[in-house]
Amino acid sequence: MSKRKSKGAYMISSVAEMYGIHPQTLRLYEREGLLKPSRTEGNTRLYTDEDLQRLEFILSLARDLGVNISGMAIILQMRERMEEMQRQIQEFVQYIQQEVVTRANAAADPAKGAIVPVRRPMVAPAVTSGKKR
Repeated sequence: MSKRKSKGAYMISSVAEMYGIHPQTLRLYEREGLLKPSRTEGNTRLYTDEDLQRLEFILSLARDLGVNISGMAIILQMRERMEEMQRQIQEFVQYIQQEVVTRANAAADPAKGAIVPVRRPMVAPAVTSGKKR
């Protein structure tokens, strides 16, 4: 559904025209906390590519699924939480992978990484008597 053509920031009128919505709809989405465009010094809203991706998702919820604004807010919050959990899981998997490699290297030499130092058993040479059987 991507209607974007280039990178950059877009003014509210351009975004409204690109997506066939009224600028008041974009203002409503901002008031409700669904969109957070940046502002210029003159207080003009500027929508980034990330804002447009989010808007596309919001519009698909509204147009395709008939979700109201409250539902959109809940869905967007859940989506953000899921993305954060996914990031945490990826970090955890990387940590586990590093730990497995570290412990595998330590296992190659049992003396390294042992909680209790490993002492090599001293084997006493066998005493042989001069008598043969």
